Amino acid sequence: MILSVKDQLDKIHKIRRGEIKEGLALGIKSFDTYFRFKKGTFNIFLGHSNVGKTHTVLFFMFLYAKKHGLRFLVYAAENEPYAIVKKLIEFKEGLPINKVDEEKLKEGSQWVDSHFKLISIDEQYTYLQLLELGKEIKKSWNYQGYFIDPYNSLEKDRDLFRSVGGHEYDYKAASDMRMFCHKTGVALWLTAHAVTEATRRVYNSNHEYAGHPVAPMMSDCEGGGKWSNRCDNFCVIARMVQHPLDWMITQLHVRKVKDTDTGMMPTSLDSPVKIRSLINNVGFSIEGDNMIDLITDEHTRESSKET
Repeated sequence: MILSVKDQLDKIHKIRRGEIKEGLALGIKSFDTYFRFKKGTFNIFLGHSNVGKTHTVLFFMFLYAKKHGLRFLVYAAENEPYAIVKKLIEFKEGLPINKVDEEKLKEGSQWVDSHFKLISIDEQYTYLQLLELGKEIKKSWNYQGYFIDPYNSLEKDRDLFRSVGGHEYDYKAASDMRMFCHKTGVALWLTAHAVTEATRRVYNSNHEYAGHPVAPMMSDCEGGGKWSNRCDNFCVIARMVQHPLDWMITQLHVRKVKDTDTGMMPTSLDSPVKIRSLINNVGFSIEGDNMIDLITDEHTRESSKET
């Protein structure tokens, strides 16, 4: 199908007039400058094992659900569903689950059920099956974000793998995920692991984190640069797990932003967004302030709306 240049001029004129709609912000400038929720985009979150990728991304989803009433579909293959629900309730209440009273627990579980749906992990799925499942669920439950965690937990489609090989298989997976976002308007958030070689790279002796693992680059993603080529936004989550003081600080490196007209920009190489885990691991602070407290309640919408 050939597109009309005239139709594309409408968006160009909006850009010229400053009318283009930006991705959803949280109202936290030091975060919003580098990350937004954008409808219909394919987003990758890369990181080493055990840095808290799932925990961190889940917290980001919670913030957008609380602030904007967004709904998320979640397939977290390496986490029991009850653990996901537990963590979301802890984020909402700001307390460890054993200190949440029965009434708040009931309210919290109802809120989670309204904003999050979890796909069973009792069976394995291929990426194609998850995308088809996402399309079907969208018909009956209008969600805006789809979290698949992580890519290497997915079963391979054997027929497709045999016909194209591993390299082209991943390319097709990335392309199909991007097309899913384009056709459904859903933002897909996919976590991925870094290759083994990346885990061996450490900061040099003159760096403040000398001897600790360097945050991965886009090319360190399992499967190589094809993922950064296909995605809209590419982020890296890093944490100095064995640092005596900064082990509780999570770094968000934004490596790629395809469309800066709608907000976001890459972080500079050595200046990631830094967020600090709260006591009892029930959320994060940024620049000393609880990120949940920074979300203004008067603008919070509890009902899901299209972005």
